[in-house]
Amino acid sequence: MTIHLQIIGVLLMLLALLHVGFPRYFGWKEQLASLSLINRQMMQVHTFFIALVVFMIGLLSCWQAEALQTNPLGRFICSGLAFFWGLRLFFQLFVYSPALWRGKLFETTMHIAFAMLWLYLLWVYGSVAGWW
Repeated sequence: MTIHLQIIGVLLMLLALLHVGFPRYFGWKEQLASLSLINRQMMQVHTFFIALVVFMIGLLSCWQAEALQTNPLGRFICSGLAFFWGLRLFFQLFVYSPALWRGKLFETTMHIAFAMLWLYLLWVYGSVAGWW
């Protein structure tokens, strides 16, 4: 599982870095202009901290893969991460509206790719936690 944890670590750090481009890609300057200042800044601040936490989870997975597997605390952390990513997979499949991606090649590809990523994260962290 060490190699899978390290792969996940790299993927999560890359995912975190992708957040830098979100404002431009999603047109936040225009899209968020109608929001109050507090709502606009909350969106920006929360996105930053989500990216930071995802990056830190990536660092942990990449550089502490052995400790996550051999230490009871590491396995407990992996259990929490498996739950988190499993919940994220649920939201990907059942909360986001299919209208966001259905009939759109790029969006459908991203929907499937991220669902597969969340499933991979669930499988690896769940395996380390001893869920299966």
